[in-house]
Amino acid sequence: MADPKGFLKVTERELPARRPVPVRIMDWKEVYEPGDSAVLRRQAGRCMDCGIPFCHQGCPLGNLIPEWNDLTWRGEGRAAIDRLHATNNFPEFTGRLCPAPCESACVLGINQPAVTIKQVEVSIIDQAFANGWVDPKPPGRLTGKTVAVVGSGPAGLAAAQQLTRAGHTVAVYERDDRIGGLLRYGIPDFKMEKRHLESRLRQMQDEGTRFRAGVNIGTDITWDALRARYDAVVVATGATVPRDLPIPGRDLAGVHFAMEYLVESNHAVAGDAVANQISAEGKHVIVIGGGDTGADCIGTAHRQGALSVTNLAIGRRPPEARPDAQPWPMAPTLFEVQSAHEEGGERMYLASTVEFLGNDAGEVQYLRVAETEFVDGRRVPKSGTEREIPADLVLIAMGFTGPERLLLEDQLGTRFTDRGNVAREDDYQTTHPGVFVAGDAGRGQSLIVWAIAEGRAAAAAVDRYLMGDTELPSPVHPTDVAIGVAHA
Repeated sequence: MADPKGFLKVTERELPARRPVPVRIMDWKEVYEPGDSAVLRRQAGRCMDCGIPFCHQGCPLGNLIPEWNDLTWRGEGRAAIDRLHATNNFPEFTGRLCPAPCESACVLGINQPAVTIKQVEVSIIDQAFANGWVDPKPPGRLTGKTVAVVGSGPAGLAAAQQLTRAGHTVAVYERDDRIGGLLRYGIPDFKMEKRHLESRLRQMQDEGTRFRAGVNIGTDITWDALRARYDAVVVATGATVPRDLPIPGRDLAGVHFAMEYLVESNHAVAGDAVANQISAEGKHVIVIGGGDTGADCIGTAHRQGALSVTNLAIGRRPPEARPDAQPWPMAPTLFEVQSAHEEGGERMYLASTVEFLGNDAGEVQYLRVAETEFVDGRRVPKSGTEREIPADLVLIAMGFTGPERLLLEDQLGTRFTDRGNVAREDDYQTTHPGVFVAGDAGRGQSLIVWAIAEGRAAAAAVDRYLMGDTELPSPVHPTDVAIGVAHA
């Protein structure tokens, strides 16, 4: 284990400092200062090597957290990245973007602040890339089988890497002009600079994965033609249909879905010319929705020079301490201050949006809001509490309802669940033989760790479909097969 007395000697969480707000809102670089290796070792040394490490239960990937905490504390970075990669293809993504349910399940968290698992994780992979320890792992032999992966977000990339390493010939199709899905165009650089994505894509290319950007499956190539061309297909298109807010004034200019705004911003930060870009510069910005996507919009608006930023959430403000109804080791819903919230703006809870108000030119000018009240379990605007707040740009960040379904239904006859997700069996196979689904497209909107876990599990299922009930060839870790069962 790590330091046997570590959790007794070091009782506080120590996190890397964030760059000063006035400095960081002037650029798009990540908000955190480089971590201190001594601090990281101290935090890793707090890991108790519990008899039952509940952090495993909290992590959908089953990360071997006590093992790489111990190796980090001992200064054995090369061994630590090997243990981390045994269950997680992309710790550079999860270490920056995951909300860390493993920390909520940390046994130390019963009576102390939890181990800074997420920071230890990202330090391991950053050290590995810096020292050239992230090598390509091409297969020892080819199977002669071909697989198309549609979608290049975390689920698609995880499935592609596992299948390539198993010896299959894999092509990843992406309709955007660059590979990465939401990692590329949904996540702002201040949360994860794109150099981390590029480094991993280079490794995957060197392993043999083929990338086909700018190809819209269903339009450029029909789904049934793709299925005929490949021995198997993995649908990893994500849950990209946004939840709308159909109230009066929704059609006014200046009211946009969050992803429209974030995608254009990411293109601009990448150096692309974006005609008529949606910008917050000099505007009163309203962000509707209190989740991660809403926070991404807030941070982006600050960097674009918004005049003001207001974040509306229809529900109550979450508590700052774990509520009794969400006991350890559950992941509690807590009030969170992300880096974007530190940078300014106002957060309003129990705020119901009633109407968008515009001028004669059809542009949004105000938002009419009211207090939220609960009637028969429903959240409704409270009569008599309406008021108006200035709004030159409104961003709807209320989550997603599921994957785009029209072309899949028409061309493959794929069935969908009542919740709008692609219907699938326990082995991730859809109603169309040889077509599998992984990540948010089959699960619904979820966490990046679930996307990677499902990509790995679906890859194991595809391998069994192609090769029979055989063990995956090295270097695919046998945990993948277990994940395929556990996540069914």
